[in-house]
Amino acid sequence: MTTETNKVSFTQMKDGNYEDYQLLKKLEKPYLRLTASRIIDELKRQGEKTLEGYRITRLDHGLQSATRAEADGVDIDWIVGALLHDIGDGLAPQNHDKFSAEVIRPFVRWEVTWTVAHHGIFQMIYYAHHYGWDKDARDRFKDHPCFDICSKFCERWDQKSFDPDYPSKTIEYFEPMVEEVFSRKAFSPEVIRENEAIGFD
Repeated sequence: MTTETNKVSFTQMKDGNYEDYQLLKKLEKPYLRLTASRIIDELKRQGEKTLEGYRITRLDHGLQSATRAEADGVDIDWIVGALLHDIGDGLAPQNHDKFSAEVIRPFVRWEVTWTVAHHGIFQMIYYAHHYGWDKDARDRFKDHPCFDICSKFCERWDQKSFDPDYPSKTIEYFEPMVEEVFSRKAFSPEVIRENEAIGFD
């Protein structure tokens, strides 16, 4: 048994007792409250180090996508989803769509998560043929209730948001929205609204 304050007694999880796990639960709460801050920090990093060749940074791309989403009059789930749809690029560039979706999954409607998780394959319609790939690969989802939603997401917000002259709003503008979304109770059925595809016009 350790005598250290605020440390568990075990070195293997299976040996932990009730007090250990209550301690971890207590110590986890302030860390979870800082999730939005960590998200914002990661977005800022995307403005410093990014994929080469594009005319704007990944941060600029997220800000531009979110600005376009807000201009279309969609709700906060879609705006934050657009802002963070490429948040996974730093650690998982080859499956960033799935990574990004897992970041937002506990806090937004399921259709937003599904769209972010699949936007990579949907975007291929614009460029895949230049690599000799199947640009219509997204058609495997044509019967899914979010097919049209994801198509619109890509067409109206994602694929066109590489414009260095577009007047995007700042990261500071979107910070309160990120904080609001990530302060929600994780996986709340009232938030997730599973299998209800609301979409947008």
